[in-house]
Amino acid sequence: MKESEKRYRRLIEASQDLLVTVSLQGHVIDTNEAAVKMTGVDRETLMGSDFFCYFTEPEQVREVYRDVVATGDVSNVPFTLRHTNGTLTEVLLDGSVYKGDEGELLGAVIVAREIAEKKWATELGIANKELAFQHHEKAKRADELSIANEELAFQNDEKEKRAQELSVANEELAFQNDEKEKRAQELSVANKELAFQNDEKEKRAQELSVANTELAFQNDEKEKRAAELSIANTELAFQNDEKEKRAQELSVANAELAFQNNEKEKRAEELSIANTELAFQNDEKEKRAAELGIANIELAFQNDEKEKRAAELVLANKELAFQNDEKVKRAAELRIANYARGLIEASRDPLVTISPEGKITDMNQATVNITGLDRTQLSGSDFFVYFTDPQMAREVYQEVFAKGTVADSPLTLRHKDGKLTDVLFNGSVYKNDEGEVLGVVVVARDVTDQKRIATELTEAKIAAELATVLAEEAQAKAEDAVKAKQQFLSNMSHEIRTPMNAIIGFTKVVLKTELSDKQKEYLTAIKLSGDTLIVLINDILDLAKVDAGKMTFEQVPFKLAASVTAMVHLFETKIQEKNLALVMDYDTRIPEVLMGDPVRLHQIILNLVSNAVKFTSEGSIIVGVRLLVQDKEKVILEFAVTDTGIGIEESKLDTVFDNFQQATSGTSRLYGGTGLGLAIVKNLVEPQGGTVNVRSTVGKGSTFSFILSFPKTTEKAAADLGLHIDLETGFKNVKVLVVEDIALNQLLMKTLLEDFGFEMEVAGNGKIAIEMLRTTPYDIVLMDLQMPVMNGFEATEYIRNELHLKVPIIALTADVTTVDVEKCKAVGMNDYISKPIDDKLLYSKIIKFLKNPSSGALEAGALAGDLQPSAFTCVNFDYLKRITKSEARMAEMIRLYLQEIPQLVHTMKLSIGERNWIALKMATHSIIPTFATMGMDSQYEDIAKAIQALAVMLILKDTGDWASDENLARIHTLFAKIETVCALAARELEEKLVLLTKNTQLAKAQLLTPVG
Repeated sequence: MKESEKRYRRLIEASQDLLVTVSLQGHVIDTNEAAVKMTGVDRETLMGSDFFCYFTEPEQVREVYRDVVATGDVSNVPFTLRHTNGTLTEVLLDGSVYKGDEGELLGAVIVAREIAEKKWATELGIANKELAFQHHEKAKRADELSIANEELAFQNDEKEKRAQELSVANEELAFQNDEKEKRAQELSVANKELAFQNDEKEKRAQELSVANTELAFQNDEKEKRAAELSIANTELAFQNDEKEKRAQELSVANAELAFQNNEKEKRAEELSIANTELAFQNDEKEKRAAELGIANIELAFQNDEKEKRAAELVLANKELAFQNDEKVKRAAELRIANYARGLIEASRDPLVTISPEGKITDMNQATVNITGLDRTQLSGSDFFVYFTDPQMAREVYQEVFAKGTVADSPLTLRHKDGKLTDVLFNGSVYKNDEGEVLGVVVVARDVTDQKRIATELTEAKIAAELATVLAEEAQAKAEDAVKAKQQFLSNMSHEIRTPMNAIIGFTKVVLKTELSDKQKEYLTAIKLSGDTLIVLINDILDLAKVDAGKMTFEQVPFKLAASVTAMVHLFETKIQEKNLALVMDYDTRIPEVLMGDPVRLHQIILNLVSNAVKFTSEGSIIVGVRLLVQDKEKVILEFAVTDTGIGIEESKLDTVFDNFQQATSGTSRLYGGTGLGLAIVKNLVEPQGGTVNVRSTVGKGSTFSFILSFPKTTEKAAADLGLHIDLETGFKNVKVLVVEDIALNQLLMKTLLEDFGFEMEVAGNGKIAIEMLRTTPYDIVLMDLQMPVMNGFEATEYIRNELHLKVPIIALTADVTTVDVEKCKAVGMNDYISKPIDDKLLYSKIIKFLKNPSSGALEAGALAGDLQPSAFTCVNFDYLKRITKSEARMAEMIRLYLQEIPQLVHTMKLSIGERNWIALKMATHSIIPTFATMGMDSQYEDIAKAIQALAVMLILKDTGDWASDENLARIHTLFAKIETVCALAARELEEKLVLLTKNTQLAKAQLLTPVG
């Protein structure tokens, strides 16, 4: 039993799964070496500790443990173990209860298997979703689940068999208890018999005492008779003497003599009787002495028997105590054996003990499952024949004897049906108490799934990378399409903004003249409508906003009442035509000036009032603004537009704010429109933190409302500041060249510049401007971009490269996309201003360059927040400052860049030279994010991605035509650009780091310098 127990213990310790026994209170009462490794806690600390505290979710583990105790077992429950060093291990937890000899519940056996492949499985799952080729795995998983259920059922049967074996052991223990009670009864009978013998002995001793007393009495009588005989003899002698004396007196004494003779005879008879009696008494005395001897012998015999019975009783007690000890040992061994066997059977890895001759001596259920043979067939069979390479298995087995242990030797087991299972062979020798090797304990861990998952993951990664290459090619095509789209939008922007520029510009000019109140009111409405239309055009033409669904909202002071009234005035004519009543309901408690985006508010009200007018044939339209909440910092207002129009069905209310949605299919046909108006309202209100709502009844009308919050302000509204510009003194004889092909815009620019007090000349296209610049010096050039003969880009490039003039050039662009902005920067323009022209902004930009004519071409921060860093500067330090928040953090980021990026560039260079495409791909993958981190031009990120795509192609087709001279030359060309820009960035960052270090030292010195 001891050898079996040791063998079981070695099997438990050999298992790579965490095996612990947990008490009903949740304390660890036994464990194996795997638990020590997975938790980082030694056995002494583990024993008696709280089992659940080693998991990241102890309460959930405790709940599962309660389920084990309640239901008998659980399996495959995922949890996370925490090592003492912080390492987390994903495990699958199995558990089953174990009981005592009487069937009482003592605790549970827990098996936790590490899920090393979880991360792979997660990545594989992502790849599978991307490639959509693993749907059939579902059926396989279902089959595996069925097999697992059958295995679980088999384990339950084995559990019942163990319960039956435990029942037999309990019956045997009961039989031993019965035998113990019989021995106790026999001992009781022996004790009673010994007591009876002691009583008999005491009786014999009493009888012997009586006999001795009687014998002493008889001896006394004998002595008395002897004394009497002596007296009689003395008397006889005296009588003889007297006879002789009487002989003389014979005659006288004959009678007396005869009498005396008679007396003498009588005395002789009495003496004879006394002698006879004395002889009888002597015989009796001898009899009593003999009886006393017999009694003494019998007493001695009884004493010997008593001592024998006492000795037998001592032996019986010792035997009974020995049997009790053996019973306790057998029960403990049985519990240990059952526990060890339970742990071994619970392991999913095949566990086998093998003799030195290579014969299987014991195995667990996992071995039966993986070979397809039952235990009787496996027991005593050759262990090596179950492997696809028996000789390799035998060599590994011999290595165990040579080294004492082996770990993770890869082998393949064959099922009787031909199914192959990849395993990692782990083995160690086990010995008896004398150190003699009895055999080997083998654990074969099934790694089929891990190998399959690793293979599938590799294939999926390769497929994903190939898909990435294809996607990047598609992206390149899409980018070409986007560029075409941007060019189209740029042209459209120019065509739309040109007339809008004149409309808004001349409206401003007219507003500066003497006007009646009614004229000024109408012109103000025209200007507000024009501003709103320009914002709409900006949103449509700005590709970034179109693609990302983003809009920016200004925070400027404005008069809310004036803005709402101006918007409503636009509909007066239409309302009068339809004979409708227009009612304004404005809450007078609302502050006069608020902070917000008046243009966006105009758009919202414009859409809602437009809808109300469109769908109302009779009745009225009410525009209301109500104060809901007011505090020191803000107000919350509710805007509502109520009409008496056709109304909306209740079923349609949830969708009216969706794109291209109208109340009915006939709405568009009857009333026109695209269904975008309300969607625009929602997209303008919700990003500002507001909410939209609708209430409607068919045939009675609708109420559309929205709630917005506006900060309070003490600043004056923009309208109060007036349209006039405060001109700075000291700028006389300023000469401006306006390069513009549209006569209307030429006139507008002439009007504005004359108001500024500047002289101006006009060139109809870029070629004319160049000829004028050859002969005439100008202080500022205002350059339109889209012109016939020679456009603004070509003209500016010629001015910088051929004429070598440093005159400040401000672009007049009708395109707000980043395409033209980048072109402006590339050809050497100093700044830009979008159409329609804001006179104040134009004046401020001209004054800026007049004050600092040497500001040069576009540099980082030179534009008014819209242009990117200069082409001459590689790193965007403004961006770095914004994201790092402090110079110390910026210096730390720069040091990290200087530490890592040169090494990555060097690795890329070595990988290209050695044609190690995998290393090139990994290094390139690491360097790609750094361009965005340092605010560098995105073209370099695109170049790095192109290198990565080429590396993936070369990995996939390493022996094919992909590694052509053309592809290699392309990689070298692209890498040269990356190497150059990284070297430039490193120099700029080193210079910046020196400056930051000096600033830090200076600040410290100032702190240390005593004041006064």
